[in-house]
Amino acid sequence: MDSKENPARKIVPIVPVEAVTGSGDDVQMVSLYQATQKIYPRSVQGIFAKWRWFMVVLTQLVFYGLPWLEWGQRQAVLFDLGARRFYIFGLVLYPQDFIYLTAILVISAFSLFLFTAVAGRLWCGYACPQTVYSEIFMWVEHKIEGDRSARMRLDGTSMSIEKLFKKGYKHIVWLAIAMWTGFTFVGYFTPIKDLGMAFFLGNMGSWEVFWVFFYAFATYGNAGFMREQVCKYMCPYARFQSAMFDKDTLIVTYDTERGEPRGARSKKADPAALGLGACVDCTLCVQVCPTGIDIREGLQYECIGCGACADVCDTVMDKVGYPRGLIKYSTENAMNNKWTRQQTWRHVFRPRVLLYIGILLVVVLALLTSLGLRKPFKVDVERDRASLARIVAGGRIENVYRLQIMNAAETPLDFRVTAQGLPGLVLVTEPAVRVAPTESLWVSVRLQLPYDAAPAGSHPIVFTIESMQQGGAVLSELQEKSVFLVPR
Repeated sequence: MDSKENPARKIVPIVPVEAVTGSGDDVQMVSLYQATQKIYPRSVQGIFAKWRWFMVVLTQLVFYGLPWLEWGQRQAVLFDLGARRFYIFGLVLYPQDFIYLTAILVISAFSLFLFTAVAGRLWCGYACPQTVYSEIFMWVEHKIEGDRSARMRLDGTSMSIEKLFKKGYKHIVWLAIAMWTGFTFVGYFTPIKDLGMAFFLGNMGSWEVFWVFFYAFATYGNAGFMREQVCKYMCPYARFQSAMFDKDTLIVTYDTERGEPRGARSKKADPAALGLGACVDCTLCVQVCPTGIDIREGLQYECIGCGACADVCDTVMDKVGYPRGLIKYSTENAMNNKWTRQQTWRHVFRPRVLLYIGILLVVVLALLTSLGLRKPFKVDVERDRASLARIVAGGRIENVYRLQIMNAAETPLDFRVTAQGLPGLVLVTEPAVRVAPTESLWVSVRLQLPYDAAPAGSHPIVFTIESMQQGGAVLSELQEKSVFLVPR
């Protein structure tokens, strides 16, 4: 990290009030808080800007498009909280499938570890929703109010018809994007076509109205006004990212040895003769930064690794005829040891990164294998608490159970219920059950046992539930354990 001070970021010591006033009667108020200064990022073109916009388009196509995809006669991706069913294309998941959510969270966590170990805040710079929507909102702002200098002039002028029109138009577009985002978000939990009809008819549910406006308000506020403040002060990732970096992590880096001492010069001047480095001190790297930092001061926690400063610096280097790469993605070891690109990449894929990749592959393969071997139905067994055990006609002992059979297929399934575990144990209710597609059915099951077939106490038994096809052949089966109580 460069040790040079930046006057704009210099820390001013707090002076005691008594030293400032000079007397007890003349009191001067000293504010310990500095007002947030608005950042006006300049638009930039380059390879990293193209990658950012590619990720903006990709993520928004997925987010806005998924709820409108059809799968058979239903929405392809729908998290139906009321019915406790989660539809993901051909999968129908129940709350009992929580293990899959755990696996997805583990994959997400190790993916974040991997990306961070390889290239720092890669997620923040290219795919984080805060970054994506800030890019969209800034693009709207640029199209309506102009580039950086035009926006600064507009904000610096008094209110006029032109300013009122541009500001009003911008906020209308922002609100439209935010409302559509909130509507789409709720469309993942309520069928989006029904939600759209209810929206236009004005009969949306209270919770749906709340979440549409809440998510829209959050998008409008975070992407329109807070922007870099979310990354700098609210996001916890900025605080613990340093624990995930090391000297072989690719980060946006300013080549201090090549760039210093910085200074302006004519295009035809020889920097060596002037005693200057490659940096022309144009400050464009600061002007394009969405968080308003100066990358020439070294790595700072506010840096989201978007590469905007690298793009604009390459543009400046092209104009003055210097080699590119004064600001680039590199590692601390590569900069200190002057490694080539091939040497740098060989060290990037170090044992720590290979370990993350290995764990990710194992978890992904385990998840896919589990989904491939998953049964098309689930069963829960509960004892009837109103009647634990009773003596019925013929001197037989009867236990009553409630079975919940959940059909996770999108076709009706026929089931056969049997029970084993004790000699003479018989099922006295109808063993055949039909369950509609993606529905669950509670079935009351009665088991009877001869009075003297087992001693008093609790005895383990096993329910076998088989899914049948039309010819009577067994498609798959599940076994659930329970107990049979014999009274004293």
